[in-house]
Amino acid sequence: MAPDLPDVQACSPDIKINLTRVGVKNVKKLVEVARAGAKRPVVLISDFHIFVNLPWDIKGANMSRNLEAIYEVLEEALSMPTYDIEELCSEVAKRLLLRHSYATTAEVGMRSEYMLKRRTPVMRISCQEPATIFAEARAYRTPSEDQKNGMRIKKVIGAEIVGMTTCPCAQELMRERALEELTKMGISKGEIDTFLDSTPLATHNQRGKGIISIEVEDDVKVPLDKIVGIIENSMSAKTYEIMKRPDEAKIVEMAHRKPMFVEDCVREMAKRVVETFKDLPDDSIVTITQISEESIHQHDALAERVASLGELRRELEEGTAI
Repeated sequence: MAPDLPDVQACSPDIKINLTRVGVKNVKKLVEVARAGAKRPVVLISDFHIFVNLPWDIKGANMSRNLEAIYEVLEEALSMPTYDIEELCSEVAKRLLLRHSYATTAEVGMRSEYMLKRRTPVMRISCQEPATIFAEARAYRTPSEDQKNGMRIKKVIGAEIVGMTTCPCAQELMRERALEELTKMGISKGEIDTFLDSTPLATHNQRGKGIISIEVEDDVKVPLDKIVGIIENSMSAKTYEIMKRPDEAKIVEMAHRKPMFVEDCVREMAKRVVETFKDLPDDSIVTITQISEESIHQHDALAERVASLGELRRELEEGTAI
């Protein structure tokens, strides 16, 4: 009989310092998300990260055993019908704390590519648009009796959507240029104003990327499709994989009729979040980011807001009152 090998990971470390996160990342798993009323689930290729904290008196988390345990937890969780990806992360985080008695926190996150079915605005051509959806859950061990199983869970749900933005500043410059040239041609001011009001002028475009995440308590539901809709409608225009000429003309016109800075997009998303999620508690944490890949610069532009939903509600109320 082979002698028992020493458990080096359970030994005391030479340098006794707590570690915030120990675990694995880039864990690829297939996730089947059930849809109410649908026969077939949505299958996602997901990238997980899974961490627990490590106390100062334990040398290591024993990665091989830890990885085996994590796979077991994921497989068990994935064997049940999953309707929300944040609920899956929450379940895995709970089980990690149950399995790792030394840990006081557990963090599980996942990112997946998700295909949105869309139709173009004029020709109504069916196409699919890729989106990134993500979720995270953090479990905290607590002695409080009011928390289920001695744990508190905070979960995050979010999406990242690509769209199109057009620059208001450059468009105003082009408007001034057009006004000057049309005046030189002897066209009346009334006719010039009519033309400029009816025809959106050129400006430079950006591929925009809108990101929203909302953090809530474990028992609060946040519909992912509503987050996706908010982001899609908070840029100058949507993008489509397949378009005929009438669709191209329509999208360009729509985008140039709604020029937006990155700052405009973030504020628009914040307003829509407040209007859409009226039932979410004030302490829900909202993170809103807009990134524009500039077409006439080498750099990208970015704007962001992180706030509680209560803060956003108060700011919008105050702004309306002014």
